[in-house]
Amino acid sequence: MKLSPYEKLPSEAARELRVVETFFRTRYPDVKLYLVGGAVRDMVMGRDAYDLDIECFGIEPEPFDEAMRQLGVKGVGKSFFVYKYGSHIDIALPRIERKVGEGHRGFAVSLARDTKEASRRRDFTMNALMLDLQTGEVVDHWGGLEDIRRRLIRVVDAGKFVEDSLRVLRAMQFSARLKFRIEPKSRDLMRSMALDDLTPERVFWEFEKMFNAPWLHYGLFAMLDLRIGEKLMNLTADRAQFIRMARHMAKARRLEEGAMRPYYFLFILSSDLKRSALRLCEAIHTPNIYKKILVFQKRVPRRITDRFLGGLALRFALRQWLGIYADDVYARCRRLGIYHHPFDPGIRPAQLLEEGYSGKALGEELRRRQLDAVRRQFARD
Repeated sequence: MKLSPYEKLPSEAARELRVVETFFRTRYPDVKLYLVGGAVRDMVMGRDAYDLDIECFGIEPEPFDEAMRQLGVKGVGKSFFVYKYGSHIDIALPRIERKVGEGHRGFAVSLARDTKEASRRRDFTMNALMLDLQTGEVVDHWGGLEDIRRRLIRVVDAGKFVEDSLRVLRAMQFSARLKFRIEPKSRDLMRSMALDDLTPERVFWEFEKMFNAPWLHYGLFAMLDLRIGEKLMNLTADRAQFIRMARHMAKARRLEEGAMRPYYFLFILSSDLKRSALRLCEAIHTPNIYKKILVFQKRVPRRITDRFLGGLALRFALRQWLGIYADDVYARCRRLGIYHHPFDPGIRPAQLLEEGYSGKALGEELRRRQLDAVRRQFARD
């Protein structure tokens, strides 16, 4: 299979790639450049690619570092620098990683001499594809092209895979982002892996990618099937509960307000399983903004009346309520005029001040009259 990377790149990324290619072609013609990782996967799938990882074969570390100095870029990392060029490109030597210590930094790194050796360290076959930038040929040592065709997430090398438990969470978020299933042997391997060595930051990063993905219900299935929810959140669900949540997540994606997108997954878990949203947030180490938004939200009640919706609309326009997916709530809110705008009961604190209310009594009377207005306006249940 042949690809032209430039067909799927934004203009700035394409410009940066041409500069890098021209630099090596003119100054280091014996060096072979390969585009690797997720960008190749996305190009094969017909998706736009934004972040490009390039590996340089046929050059030793010291000459490579000198080449990077000539290119005018700086490296990041303690060994086997990854060099960042512009806003879109990382340039590195191909490497072999071997687990020697605890955590995601406990790896010994050495130079890989061929493409198969270099690609073995990748997590999934779809991410182990390599694109020869000189010929346009896609190098596929592990059956990644066929797995993409079958929409399948499959582990490259079981021995390498278990060295980093974060890869289990990556399978979950890839499933939600790409609408891929997880291959059974890979699923069994991931189920067997402990997740208690992950740092809070790494856990949330992967969940955040899932929260913003288009197919939340695929991520939900992977989270439950791989026992991620059980291990990190003490959370399980039976078949009926899963089907209910999956339907809600699929519907939420069709109706959501973009700004609220990251919060639907945890809201639906909390609402449908009657779990504390705050504790779910704490379990996966979300930023405080998640806690503030989710604690402020009202769960979906068993029976949703117009009066309930009107009372909720005293606080905000209901396009901001995460329960908008439930039943026919979306259509009802639009009909009631409280989807784009909160409900205004027409009662002002100044009016109550003139009547002699103050302090706590003012707040209580204001709330009472607001609720009376809700009852009158939304009497139909």
